[in-house]
Amino acid sequence: MKKIEAIIRKSKYRVVKEALHDVGVIFFSYWDVTGLGNEKKGHVYRGVSYSTSDIQRRYLSIVVNDDFAEATIKAIIDSAGTGEVGDGKIFVSNVEECYRIRTGEKGSDTLK
Repeated sequence: MKKIEAIIRKSKYRVVKEALHDVGVIFFSYWDVTGLGNEKKGHVYRGVSYSTSDIQRRYLSIVVNDDFAEATIKAIIDSAGTGEVGDGKIFVSNVEECYRIRTGEKGSDTLK
């Protein structure tokens, strides 16, 4: 099993959520987070300068079976990307075991 953690623009959340549902990801957790990015300068909008040092993002946490990881990652990349600095990051790590609390069963079948 793989744990896929993605940090995306909040404005892209709805599109990413739909893309994940389209490929069969029916459950994931998310949080609103603030982070620091590589961009050093601010933006000017209608003559007012805004700091971009603190960036509002959405953090997604998804656990999938190994054979489903690439489709999940592709769905996030295709739907979250704008081509601009600040599109986000995806981290992939191994999950040793998964348990369903209700029944006590374990293994990759608990993700279905």
